[in-house]
Amino acid sequence: MTLSLKPHYSAVVIGGGQAGLSASHYLKKHGIDHVVFEKKTVAHKWKDERWDAFCLVTPNWQCQLPDHPYDGDDPHGFMIKDEIIAYVDRFIKKVDAPVLEGTTVSLLEKVDGVFKVESSAGTVTADCVVLATSLYSRPSIPRAAERLPDDILQIHTVDYRNPLQLPAGSVVVVGSGQSGCQIAEDLHLAGRKVHMVTGNAPRCARFYRGRDVVDWLADVGQYDITVEHDGMTKKKHDTNHYLTGRDGGRDIDLRKFALEGMSLYGRMDGISGGKMLFAPNLKANLNNADRVYNGINGLIDRYIAEKGIDAPPASVYTPLWEPPIEPSELDLAAEGVTSVIWATGFDPDWSYVGLPIFDGTGYPVQRRGVTGIGGVYVLGLPWLWTWGSGRLLAVGKDAEHVVDHLAGYLEGSQPVLRQAVGR
Repeated sequence: MTLSLKPHYSAVVIGGGQAGLSASHYLKKHGIDHVVFEKKTVAHKWKDERWDAFCLVTPNWQCQLPDHPYDGDDPHGFMIKDEIIAYVDRFIKKVDAPVLEGTTVSLLEKVDGVFKVESSAGTVTADCVVLATSLYSRPSIPRAAERLPDDILQIHTVDYRNPLQLPAGSVVVVGSGQSGCQIAEDLHLAGRKVHMVTGNAPRCARFYRGRDVVDWLADVGQYDITVEHDGMTKKKHDTNHYLTGRDGGRDIDLRKFALEGMSLYGRMDGISGGKMLFAPNLKANLNNADRVYNGINGLIDRYIAEKGIDAPPASVYTPLWEPPIEPSELDLAAEGVTSVIWATGFDPDWSYVGLPIFDGTGYPVQRRGVTGIGGVYVLGLPWLWTWGSGRLLAVGKDAEHVVDHLAGYLEGSQPVLRQAVGR
């Protein structure tokens, strides 16, 4: 679609990923004129920032983009990278959003009662803005990386594709979230020596008592719990559970990998003199991940008992391996380390937002995407409203809510949330 930029829009959407496209879908349904500014290309993260063996962690049926549910013949399977891209491409074509790709927004501010949006394509004004740039704007790499020897290749997970791109030798993977654990497994299965630096990420069983755990959790109602439920507010900063959909789906058990030759360490504490240094918390990290694993299974056990469901018997995970020591350092040269993969997450980039909508942690203060400033909305954030808010499962539901509110605001019938917004 070739666009000529207008001086004013009813709405400007910043970000052309799944959240921004979902917003555009509903804006078009409401007949609201708008434009989408995308810094790179539409849905580029799916296409350009995933490794070759990437696949969904949640079952295909959870792909629920607006008016575009999973349309394949394997709802309980896990789409691989090319299949995911094809699914998203069909959504892109269906929405046919008015997107300006390669357009960087440098400033958003309110001037004379309207929002002024400065971008590399020009400056426009708008009655409303939807910030759909997520929390995953920039790869986060610790400053300690600067102390690694020059002959060691360093890449972030966004640049990892497969084991063959790395030089021969051992590989350190720093970070045990979903991406870190899956990449460590990818390398391990390829026969590479992997040194895995763990963090506080929890883990989850793939299958339990005859079904995918995600299916059980959907029945229990976990995906419908909102961030306003007691104790859930802090979830927006939590790390996702690690498991995989690879080869039909399975658990990721770092203890099993250790038995097979992978070396595990506690949190990285620094780098000095050619050595990576670690906190003495490997045991605690593994134990916490297993505690969550068993806790989720216990939740399913109680649900099965309450409903009188006929299912295979319950079980409790027993550790397959215990660290004999708490390793304090890794001599990189002595262990033949030639590559380090930083699976250390991302930082948001709200630098363009000149509006007071953030809390002390830099997270937008909002209630289901509605901020305290009339006409300003956010979308696509983890736990914006529910567990699925930042994912294919529920981003569409949040977008529908946001655009319904936005339409009411334009009509003058929707009050601005102020007191409730910080809840």
